[in-house]
Amino acid sequence: MNKNIDLCVSAHSFQEEELRDKVTVVIDVLRASSTIVTALNSGAKGIIPVQDMDAAGKISINLDSPNFLLCGEKDGKKIEGYDLGNSPAEYSPETVKGKTIIFKTSNGTQAIKRSTMSKEILVGTFLNLQSVLNRLREVENDIVLVCAGWKGRLALEDMLCAGNIAHELTGGHLPGDASDGVKVAFGLYEKFGNDIENTLRNSNHAKRLDHITENDDISYCSQLNTMDVLPTLKEGIITDANGKK
Repeated sequence: MNKNIDLCVSAHSFQEEELRDKVTVVIDVLRASSTIVTALNSGAKGIIPVQDMDAAGKISINLDSPNFLLCGEKDGKKIEGYDLGNSPAEYSPETVKGKTIIFKTSNGTQAIKRSTMSKEILVGTFLNLQSVLNRLREVENDIVLVCAGWKGRLALEDMLCAGNIAHELTGGHLPGDASDGVKVAFGLYEKFGNDIENTLRNSNHAKRLDHITENDDISYCSQLNTMDVLPTLKEGIITDANGKK
């Protein structure tokens, strides 16, 4: 593989200019990436990521409300007055099919919005890992794996997923000149990748979610390659690049 792979440990660990001309994969396993993948798999028309509630409110006022859902979380909990929170379990076909989702989360949508100088932005997680890998093997540009993290800190689940991607792209043989971030993620995957669910359950963020969600999001988000979905951001909206034309 002749492309360079780099890694950012959180949504705030890079300068936006650093991603210029790169293909970026934004990873927020718990839970924004998993929710985005699920929503598109359930037939959502598209997802508009926003950085804050003010931006979400302004967009929602100007849109045809029956065809849009205002969704997201603050500190893991559904925002009062929003249609849905940030649990993938909420995004069933009955709820989201044909709808455009305005989506605000604490970390994931921050990472997406801060990556907009990239040549291409994909959203990845364990659920759609193979679809992401298929695309990354096609591109000629350098790749950056942007882990959303949690409030600027490293998140184990995001690093584990990034390590899985790096491991697959390199055939399990990490180049000696790999960046420090990729080396750390690669090592995490080699140590814990054979037990994704239990590793996620023991992460700091999973323990936070235990107190605020009734759904078993941890088990759901640990599933590997269950959805052939490739969320791609273009002109401010995320759609499925693998979707039927």
